Amino acid sequence: MSRQAGRAQQVLEALAASGHYLWHGWGSLASLCLFLAAWELTAQSFGPLILPTPMAAFATLGGLLDGGGAWPEIAVTARRALAGFALSVGVGSLLGLAAGVSMTASMMARPIITVLAGMPPIAWLILALLWFGAGDGTPVFTVFIACFPIVFVGAMQGTRTLDGQLREVAQMFGLSPWLKLTDVYLPHVVSYLFPAWIAALGMSWKIVVMAELLSTEDGIGAALAVSRSHLDTAASMAWIVALVGTLLAIEYLLLEPLKRRVESWREFASSSN
Repeated sequence: MSRQAGRAQQVLEALAASGHYLWHGWGSLASLCLFLAAWELTAQSFGPLILPTPMAAFATLGGLLDGGGAWPEIAVTARRALAGFALSVGVGSLLGLAAGVSMTASMMARPIITVLAGMPPIAWLILALLWFGAGDGTPVFTVFIACFPIVFVGAMQGTRTLDGQLREVAQMFGLSPWLKLTDVYLPHVVSYLFPAWIAALGMSWKIVVMAELLSTEDGIGAALAVSRSHLDTAASMAWIVALVGTLLAIEYLLLEPLKRRVESWREFASSSN
């Protein structure tokens, strides 16, 4: 009986959390409706050759999805973008945390990160074409090198801004290294890492499409190049909608729940201190 009560309690908590999330998502839905309305008005003003209506773009995308031709392109683009994003998150977070621990390392890394952040992605794309050729390596490397400075700076700033008095208090109370990591260091660093990861995720989608458009024969970027050559504006907008929809799905279905879990963990860690 107690197990059934516990499961019922878990179901109620899950429903309450879902309702809370949906209730606070009305602002996003309102902004999306305003964007669609502005898109519709602009399309009616300029005509379908310049900008198709939202219904035309969605209908074209629906036809591409029903025909089965869109899914492989979306999957290829998502694989490349997520591969470059994962590399930038892993390497950038580790190196940023290491640089944040040492003042000397952070000062030495500053000019390098400035160069990496200031160099336009198209320049990296040209170099990647020379190094890796027309394949997966070019878009993955371009995404990685463009997103790396964002993640690195977030990790380094999170480490550099850690309160020294908080560390002294942790040492005074004799906290174990694990408790220092989970209750003192990570809650602060994660508050800098997550915004950097989300910014890098958005950047990865823009970069991968540009790289595909110029260097590959598959993916959403290559499909955009074909629709542009055919002057098919509706197909171009359909592929853009598919790209944005995939990005939003990954952010709100993967990163947003993870962010909420981390925030609840941070609040628990702060209250326990």
